[in-house]
Amino acid sequence: MNDLIKNLKSREWTETRAHSSWQIFKIMSEFVEGFDTLNKIGPCISIFGSARTRPGNPYYELTVEVAKSLAEEGFGIITGGGPGTMEAANKGAQLAGGRSVGLNIVLPHEQHSNPYIDMDKTINFNYFFVRKVMFTKYSQGFIMMPGGFGTMDEFTEVLTLIQTRKMNETPMVLVGKEYWKGLLDWFSQVMRDEQHNIGPDDMNLLHLFDTPGEVVNYFKEFYSKNPLRPNF
Repeated sequence: MNDLIKNLKSREWTETRAHSSWQIFKIMSEFVEGFDTLNKIGPCISIFGSARTRPGNPYYELTVEVAKSLAEEGFGIITGGGPGTMEAANKGAQLAGGRSVGLNIVLPHEQHSNPYIDMDKTINFNYFFVRKVMFTKYSQGFIMMPGGFGTMDEFTEVLTLIQTRKMNETPMVLVGKEYWKGLLDWFSQVMRDEQHNIGPDDMNLLHLFDTPGEVVNYFKEFYSKNPLRPNF
């Protein structure tokens, strides 16, 4: 058995090393395309949420209004480029005549670009981590609409970067008090107060709203006191 494992490892590792060398260039090309495209776009807000949220769902329509209101204030809107909440956000940006950006990820069974992205502002990625760098570098704010595991992944990654100051202080907004309240209560009561796994002021990094007006007013107030710039 040991000889068999050794032979398999030898062959597989050799093939993996060869593949990894070429993979570096594919990763670099995605970074170059992303930086080159997003450098030209200007101040944007990233909106995250479920790909399963459909037109007619109250959170879909709320996302359209939030994105539209922000675009009317001059912010571009960045999404993951797919259906659901992403589509709603790009639709809102387009309705306002704003910049509508889609950072699409290539997946085996789902994720197609929605029709509301500007033709010159859609980028396709093979690597989640490259795509996340684009979100975090070029967004002047992050909005979390109701979503699932993918939204939680983006939520906690961005929050960690802000908490650890690996990126500039950047607005972090959750929309939908009914949806997010239970999670935020657990953050404050268990993570912070009972277990002391986050600092006493870390909850201040999060801002919870229900309406487009509240979201827009928060961003306007924040950027009346802070410069608009890439995050790192």
